[in-house]
Amino acid sequence: MSAAATPHWFPQRFDAASDSVLLVERSEADFRAAAFLDERSLTPDSVSHLVPWATVAGAVPPHARRDIQYIFHIGHVGSTLIARLLGELPEVLALREPQILRDVAHGAWDAARFDVLTALLSRTFRPEQRAMAKATSFVSEIAAELVPTGSRTLLLCASAENYIANILAGPNSRHELAATAGERLARLHRRAGERWELAGLSEGEIIAMAWACETSSLAQAADRLGTERVMWLDFDAFLAEPAASLARLAEFFGLDAVAAQALATHPLMGRYSKAPEYEYDAALREEVLAEARREHGAAIADGLRWLERAAAESDVVARCLDAAAAAS
Repeated sequence: MSAAATPHWFPQRFDAASDSVLLVERSEADFRAAAFLDERSLTPDSVSHLVPWATVAGAVPPHARRDIQYIFHIGHVGSTLIARLLGELPEVLALREPQILRDVAHGAWDAARFDVLTALLSRTFRPEQRAMAKATSFVSEIAAELVPTGSRTLLLCASAENYIANILAGPNSRHELAATAGERLARLHRRAGERWELAGLSEGEIIAMAWACETSSLAQAADRLGTERVMWLDFDAFLAEPAASLARLAEFFGLDAVAAQALATHPLMGRYSKAPEYEYDAALREEVLAEARREHGAAIADGLRWLERAAAESDVVARCLDAAAAAS
């Protein structure tokens, strides 16, 4: 099989200044090990070449596969775990958070470029494999442009209360949300209109706004792709019934349901998926959320009240609450 037909040379990132693609040499084991296909996955021994986009595009044959499937999510809702679990199936090549998708989301691409990117990301090591990309949360903004005809996508979410509690439970998550609040509000305003001011919002309200931003991004993707091509899933509902949820995922994506169901007892279910050397399971998540509710009850209440007010004046936010409730 030619190099152009396999992901051996993976499109790591897009350099807009030079209109070039950084191709990085990767083995199947490299994809299996990487929690994130961004700069964190590179080592001093990584072999790479910066190649003009025109050259890369010209190497894609017209008959190339364009059948990649996707996982989009709101962040901090177990998307890495689910991508790792599905990646254990021999017919799935899991691509977790490719950096090039983030690069594209920040740019302005036409249909021809999306077509080439789809072909590049659809390559697998074996014909019976099918690629599945788990994107970074804000990439959901371009989901409709990314998901090719005939492919499907999982939309992974959580209830607003659990999302707010989970963010408040971790100092790194709180810092990340604070740093990206302005960008998230701008994204929400693009869908709901200019309605809210960041200044004066409490921490709980800012996190609630971020939840509305990311969930409305998924809802927008669902509207554009159509109900037959999307599956909503609440992460805590997944943890409550992992075997049944995995069977549903397998049926949705056309995978081996028996093999997928067996993954409910895989060791990954007891590890922190972004750093598997650490233990983390559903019981520990419940403990973390319960502790956050005890310590940050007032902030959580602030956020939920903000969502109620926002839903009363915005159909976009009201749709988020309805979608999350239906997914649980």
